[in-house]
Amino acid sequence: MFEMNRTHPHLVELFSIGQSYEGRPLYVLQVKTDGKDVYSVIPSALNSYQHDSSMRRLMNQLNFYIMPVFNVDGYHYSWETDRFWRKTRSKIPKYHCRGVDANRNWKVKWCDEGASLHPCDDTYCGPFPESEPEVKAVAKFLRKHKKRVKAYISIHAYAQMLLYPYSYKYATIPNFNCVESAAQNAVSALYSAYGVRYRYGPASTTLYMSSGSSIDWAYKNGIPYAFAFELRDTGYFGFLLPEALINPTCTETMRAVKTIASGLLKKCTK
Repeated sequence: MFEMNRTHPHLVELFSIGQSYEGRPLYVLQVKTDGKDVYSVIPSALNSYQHDSSMRRLMNQLNFYIMPVFNVDGYHYSWETDRFWRKTRSKIPKYHCRGVDANRNWKVKWCDEGASLHPCDDTYCGPFPESEPEVKAVAKFLRKHKKRVKAYISIHAYAQMLLYPYSYKYATIPNFNCVESAAQNAVSALYSAYGVRYRYGPASTTLYMSSGSSIDWAYKNGIPYAFAFELRDTGYFGFLLPEALINPTCTETMRAVKTIASGLLKKCTK
């Protein structure tokens, strides 16, 4: 991230939206364009689109804000101590357990079905909504820009799914037809790369019920397209995807993201 910002400061802006529990900066990249070719600054996943006029059009008409690592403390801990660490690293009073499931900590149907009140559980929702500084910082950033934000995409592993609201209830979102169509087009684009099949649909019925999720919060706060990718695979490798599959996963996912972004430039009124 620093290298891209250093070598192409006119194309990539790096800034922090806050600090993690352990004091690490929460970095966001803004990809912008000044009419020049932007694709050389984005590593492997975008290289194949270097001469793609439709990608150029997207970059000229949309701003992309990318947060490569949301849970920076947990990510650091996964390198140092526990490879499969899931939660944040905040301390819980009176418990030896640490951390909150950041995707159960958002202020939307907080700590209802699919979340746990017990601090030692992987799906612990936290002591209160937005208790985690990481969640609070992103929520604040999205609130600040929500009138201009057309889509929010959260990327997870694993299951090979493209999910949209609702997560916390079995109900159809008001703009279901538009979102469903966008999801269908996205998974078709993803499939076109290597023939990898993704399921798509509401998170509650396609994956499982969960409360306090970021996509539900984004949708509730006026962002009409809110998606969560569950990347490769379906369980054979699980969370430990082999290194050789990382670039193909990036390439196919980028096709899906590009398709979602292209759809934003067209009016959908269904």
